[in-house]
Amino acid sequence: MIAAVERRPFTDSGRAGRVAALFAGLTALAYVLLALGVLGTGGYQGEPGSEGIVLFAAGCYAVGGALVLLRRRWLWILGAVVNALVLVFFIAAYAGDASVLLSTGGIATKVPQVLLQVWLLGLIAGRR
Repeated sequence: MIAAVERRPFTDSGRAGRVAALFAGLTALAYVLLALGVLGTGGYQGEPGSEGIVLFAAGCYAVGGALVLLRRRWLWILGAVVNALVLVFFIAAYAGDASVLLSTGGIATKVPQVLLQVWLLGLIAGRR
């Protein structure tokens, strides 16, 4: 008889951490593409030279993704809080403008951010 293998993706913090780091890296890449003008932002028109804040966000996600790999629960909590704030502020700022919410830039940055949030929360809950 074959024994059933129970899958718990967040109990292996190494593997789950690498997945979370991957989502942070994808978010960073999306922000770089946004700053380069490869991804659109719908009806939003940024000020000339405002790419710096977008590149700063990319850098923060890249560093955050690396910090996830340190397997420190307090870093996961900090990352989850900051990431949640970014998501909430984005939705609050553009809730009335679907052209920004559903733009290629909006989707390309927010989908990996939401997945990152799920994985961070799973990591936090998995290690008590």
